[in-house]
Amino acid sequence: MSRQGYPRQLRLLTAGDYRRVFETAAFKVHGRGLMALASPNALGHPRLGLIFSKKNVRRAVDRNRLKRIVRDSIRLQQQRLPAVDIVVLARRGVHELDNATVHRQLQGMWRRLEREASKSAREPDRHGTRSEDTHRI
Repeated sequence: MSRQGYPRQLRLLTAGDYRRVFETAAFKVHGRGLMALASPNALGHPRLGLIFSKKNVRRAVDRNRLKRIVRDSIRLQQQRLPAVDIVVLARRGVHELDNATVHRQLQGMWRRLEREASKSAREPDRHGTRSEDTHRI
């Protein structure tokens, strides 16, 4: 797998993948105009899914621009991110932000996700096992 590419393995492809993230989201990080839900996976690398609805981002050109920025951001940060499935959702008003601001928001979100995931992996859960042990297949 290319280090800087965005291959098929880094994408959530099926409705079941998205549903699993929504049902078992262990992490939730917010940025201005964006929200990311993440659920641990056993693949050893992050995967990304995008939901930018017409209700929140009216114009197709804005939806496409924002999706392109998010994909580029995850492509550049994929080596630092934990093995999680991430769904990024747009909120109202995100289309008003310029590209640099969206990129900064995403950088902060990835740092918080990385911090939360590493903290979660170190803490024992209610059953006395580390969360990383419970998610292995």
